[in-house]
Amino acid sequence: MQKMIDPETNSIFEQLVEPNGFQRPLNVGDFSKNFLINAYKKMNLIRLTEVRLAEARRDGHIGGPVHLGVGQEAVAVGVSSHLRKTDRVFGAHRSHSHFMALGATPHSLFAEVLGKNTGASRGMGGSMHLWDASIGFHGSVPIVAGTVPLAVGAGLSAKMQKTKDVSVAYFGDGALEEGVVHESLNLARVYNVPTLFVVENNLFASHMHISLRQPRAVAARFAAANDIPFKIVDGNNLVEVSQASQELLDYSRSGKGPGFLEAVTYRWYGHVDWREDIDVGVHRSEEDLRAWKVKDPIARLREALCSQGLWSENKEGKLLKTLSEQINSAWTQAMADPYPDDEELLSRVYSGRLNE
Repeated sequence: MQKMIDPETNSIFEQLVEPNGFQRPLNVGDFSKNFLINAYKKMNLIRLTEVRLAEARRDGHIGGPVHLGVGQEAVAVGVSSHLRKTDRVFGAHRSHSHFMALGATPHSLFAEVLGKNTGASRGMGGSMHLWDASIGFHGSVPIVAGTVPLAVGAGLSAKMQKTKDVSVAYFGDGALEEGVVHESLNLARVYNVPTLFVVENNLFASHMHISLRQPRAVAARFAAANDIPFKIVDGNNLVEVSQASQELLDYSRSGKGPGFLEAVTYRWYGHVDWREDIDVGVHRSEEDLRAWKVKDPIARLREALCSQGLWSENKEGKLLKTLSEQINSAWTQAMADPYPDDEELLSRVYSGRLNE
């Protein structure tokens, strides 16, 4: 694994961030049929779930904002395929995919976004405060980089407990401008904490392109500065993400310390809700968006599966029908579910009894 940004790595990165670069087909290699098909199904489930949220927000059924990651599904699915339920995973404000890739259902997400009693956080968190320890997801927050030090703490705990578990911190390229990320990288390396830092570099922090915020777009340079091994991958290539994350996770589980994965990707929707935001941000254009959609991680995996005789139009139709029915049922149920009682507001937010 690399610990420095050499000219070849920098050249590959520059190709990855170009809208028209790296549109080549996936090479599934020796990956098992079951793994590939299960990953494909999960990516589709996440995609269709988020599209439903976008439509519901647009149509006024959701009162609060939703930060969507359509187009980025391969990252969470690729990383999560190598995680245990006892690992400790932390998300950020755009974490529906991280949550669902671990096994959360569309209903638990829908109900939470709608503020219902049956939601993942019992209706108290909404889109950005998700939690389900039973699947290893220990929380997401809207505070940029807020969970990164928590992930390091959870990883340190796993190390002290000698469980061979790891922690995972998902964050975007915008979070790299928060000091706590650099403190976390330093601490994790000094104490050899088994934490995998996963940067979804989609080139935008809210509406501002990375070229307006950073002298260089590559995030892994901060891993190099902290002597942390890293991998830079095409975040729209499930195979690359899976291979890289497995190697880094194995490295951390063996007691050698933290790892850093930079996945270059792109979100189809804008910063928040259903809008594409092509009219804001210097480099957010219709041309760029069309080019990035050609690199759709789901379509590329489908093409690879079909080329290997592992998938067909008939199977595709059946899958989409099944997922559509599942999502429609989950949404209908969530809409009908009850809201929490008023008196539960404080008891579910604060731990223990409040002083009179």
